[in-house]
Amino acid sequence: MSKKKKPYNVVVMGGGTGTFGVITALKELPVTITTLIAVSDSGGSTGRIRDEFGFQPVGDLRQSLAALAESEHENWIQNILLYRFNKGSGLKGHNLGNLILTALQDMTSSTTESLGIASRIFRLSGTVLPVTDENVNLKIHYTDGTSEVGEHILDENPKHPKTIKKVTLVPNCSLSSQAQQAIESADLIIIGPGDYYASIMATLMVDGVQTAFKTSSAKVLYVLNLMTRKTQTHGMSATVHQKGIEAAIGQPVDWMLVNTDVFSSEILARYAAEKEYPVLDDTDVHNTHMLKKPLASTTVVEKSEHDTAHRSLIRHDSAKLQHVLENILEKL
Repeated sequence: MSKKKKPYNVVVMGGGTGTFGVITALKELPVTITTLIAVSDSGGSTGRIRDEFGFQPVGDLRQSLAALAESEHENWIQNILLYRFNKGSGLKGHNLGNLILTALQDMTSSTTESLGIASRIFRLSGTVLPVTDENVNLKIHYTDGTSEVGEHILDENPKHPKTIKKVTLVPNCSLSSQAQQAIESADLIIIGPGDYYASIMATLMVDGVQTAFKTSSAKVLYVLNLMTRKTQTHGMSATVHQKGIEAAIGQPVDWMLVNTDVFSSEILARYAAEKEYPVLDDTDVHNTHMLKKPLASTTVVEKSEHDTAHRSLIRHDSAKLQHVLENILEKL
């Protein structure tokens, strides 16, 4: 590892379970972690709370907080933040961490401040920030010329989804000053993995992101998803994903991390039943910017019956990610 005196400033952008795995990998390395999360979620427990209270959605923010907890010594902190009620007419399906953060939002009138308080309460090392301070929704623009507002719309018609042209945020919103500072002072920015439109593009579409990237001297790593998502990325290859990310940030990525692990026939069949498949790797085998490594976990994640959100069965393995990230840090 490099002999740099201070920890590297690493910014992780995205949301959800993909970001959870990246943070888990990073927290054992000599880095200072800042996570910038999309706040346009409108489904599940988060959506119900958002509809009732009118605050920014906290689901992905809460997952990032939980990831910062030390797995060995602070497993109860993760358990508290990730616990989902399975009974109770008003509580069933809700996540305890979402309720805690909503209470803090209600007391402080600030999502950023509530996250800071939660970090201090749980003694977490790292910073979690909403990418914008404004309350926004995802607007989905389809190739047939129509559009819909609401991230939950992506899963409303999973049997016959329309092809997405792009997504934007409404109303127009600006990058928060804290998020801007984090990007501009970063040594490494990690984008993804996560839902391509609902999490990653929802983070990158904020006004000011391209300018902040242009100002920053950080290296950029894009972690490609393991599988396509029928309602978002059906038929999209690795290079199509990459080009979309690069258009959003206004510059080429320095590296794209691509999985080489082969999935079992049982897992492939379960995904294929939902018309979801491994992302086709059509990248140039001689391109040194493409990092091709075994990255998939062997653990199958079965979601709670009361969790209404779409969840991946197979995710990136944090130990495998950690090894790759350690090698990348040595190159900075």
